[in-house]
This record gives sequence, structure tokens and C-alpha cells, in this order.
Amino acid sequence: MKRFGLFGRSLSHSFSKSYFEHKFKNEGIVDCSYDLFEVEDSGEIMQIADSLGLNGFNVTIPFKEDMRFHLANLAPEVEEIGAVNCVKRSKNGQLVGYNTDSFGFWNSIKGSLDLNKVNKAVVLGSGGASKAITHALSANNIEPTIVSRSGELNYNNLHAGHIRESYLIVNCTPLGTSPRVKEFPDIPYEALTSAHVAFDVVYNPPESAFLRKCGLSGSKTINGLRMLELQAEHSWAIWNS
Repeated sequence: MKRFGLFGRSLSHSFSKSYFEHKFKNEGIVDCSYDLFEVEDSGEIMQIADSLGLNGFNVTIPFKEDMRFHLANLAPEVEEIGAVNCVKRSKNGQLVGYNTDSFGFWNSIKGSLDLNKVNKAVVLGSGGASKAITHALSANNIEPTIVSRSGELNYNNLHAGHIRESYLIVNCTPLGTSPRVKEFPDIPYEALTSAHVAFDVVYNPPESAFLRKCGLSGSKTINGLRMLELQAEHSWAIWNS
């Protein structure tokens, strides 16, 4: 039996277990399991992974950045991004860190962007998901502007001009995730237009408060479900390579 799973601090909102169980059933995969592991500290991840002999696992909020410090072997994209969300146990037993978020994000959104118009993006949040997404944007010639609570550009000095000149707005914060569905980033939504695309890494609920507010201006809205599916499939390919 091959064992896989997801590590995070709070996983009640996660679709990963049901996604992989559905995949196993539909594809007739009978020798694999996927479980959820809630932990309080990133150090616990390695202990549990080794004690259970996990063949691979995913990592989510808030451990994506810390995870790279627990691994001696990192894929090239992790060195560039600075965050791990996928770990594989190699044939010699070593754990290797990867990032599939960048792949999942770009391939879930590129078909919705007019790349002749979208050359700047406002990225809300500076955690592991933000690092993967800004990496994908930069790799595709879109200049990311990062907004964080305590950064040089923050929610107190972000102004309408930043929004008007950036036709892509990406929420990388967990604000609005079930059960706290009324929360949303504090940005000048009045500056959004029908030419904008708003992307939210949140996928539960399907329409977050952020996306709902963006949609009032006619902006195209995309939630994080397809990104989740694509990064999960990319993780599966890594685990079985």
C-alpha cells in the first residue's frame, strides 16, 4: 500500500482527500490511500511522514515556506520560489521537495488572460502561495506587485491607481475561506472594471466574498479549484515518476 497525505494546521475546508479518493476509485487505483494530518508545527511533518512511511505528501498553510528548511533535497523551482507544497520519497528513501502551485496557478488562469493587455498584477499576500504565483507571473512576463499587512506596500497605502493599472488581481490570503466566509481583503474594489480578472486561491466556498465584490464591477472571476486540481495531478505525476 502506498500512502500519501496533506499536512496543514487546519484542514476542515480541504478537498484534497475527497479529490484523491475520487481519483483512486475512478481510475481503479486500489493500492493507495490519502489522508489528512493536522499539525501545529512544521517539525511534526517529518516525524509523521517517516513514522508512517509516507510515499509522498502535500503541504499547505502555514507550512509551505518552513518546509524547505526540513529537506536536504529541493527541486530547482523550490530554490527559485522559496516554498514547498509537494514532497516525494525517492527510491533511496530521501524526501525531496517540489512546488506544484506555480504550475497549477498558471495553467488554470492563462486561458482567461489577454496577454497583450495584462502585463501587471496585484498579488494580495506574501506567503507560500504568493511566492509560487509571483514566480509564475514573472516567468510569463507579468510584473507582480505584492501587497501584505506589514510590507512596504500594504493595505493602508494601496490605492486605486495600483488596481487600475493592473488588470489581474490575485488573492493569495486565506481570507474568506470556510467557515469565515464573510472576510475579504481590504482593497479599493471601486477601481475594478470589466477589463479586470480576479483570481482567488480560495475554493471553499466556490465564490468567496473577494470574488463576489470583484464581480460587482463586471470583472471576470476565477476561484482556486482548478488550480487545486492541476497542482494535485502534478503532485501525483511527481510521486509516480
